[in-house]
Amino acid sequence: MQNNMWDLIVQPWPWWVAGIVIGFTVFILLFMGNKTFGISSSMRHVCAMCMPSTKISFFQYDWKKEIWNIFFVIGVLIGGFIAGNFMQDPQQVVVAEQTQEVLKEAGVTDFGGLLPTDIFSWESLGTLRGFIFIVIGGFMVGFGTRYAGGCTSGHAIMGLSSLQWPSLVATVMFMVGGIIMTWFILPFLLTL
Repeated sequence: MQNNMWDLIVQPWPWWVAGIVIGFTVFILLFMGNKTFGISSSMRHVCAMCMPSTKISFFQYDWKKEIWNIFFVIGVLIGGFIAGNFMQDPQQVVVAEQTQEVLKEAGVTDFGGLLPTDIFSWESLGTLRGFIFIVIGGFMVGFGTRYAGGCTSGHAIMGLSSLQWPSLVATVMFMVGGIIMTWFILPFLLTL
């Protein structure tokens, strides 16, 4: 019985399990004190915690009231580590054949992991394409989350569930930006 239970835990779970857990988390956070869920705000909390005497007004607030969010992010990192190292599906990530053909034309040949190492690796960081994807892309994501007042999890999960108009606008813009990137900018960047 114990082996069967472990096999059940280790194998990939259906997508809807995560949906139920996320929905339940949103309900609990709203019910337990109107807390908001999001990942990008935890960086602000860490900065405020590390710079208690700063003159920057953005970091002058009582971050201790939001310490639960930092523990949540630590839990996400630990959960990702556990899932990535102990609960992996032995099969490769399945990428549609049409997508593989388009990516192969652009020089991407590794489809064995979550991210193609042809683009996302320490070796590719030294290339122009890798620098654009990793460094400039990372900066744009960080800037965009602050400019939008939150990340996709904060707006699309928490904001929409509490009927926030700015979150609807932000979520639509996230989708529009993703479509523009996928169909217009990414093909150009893959040729670098």
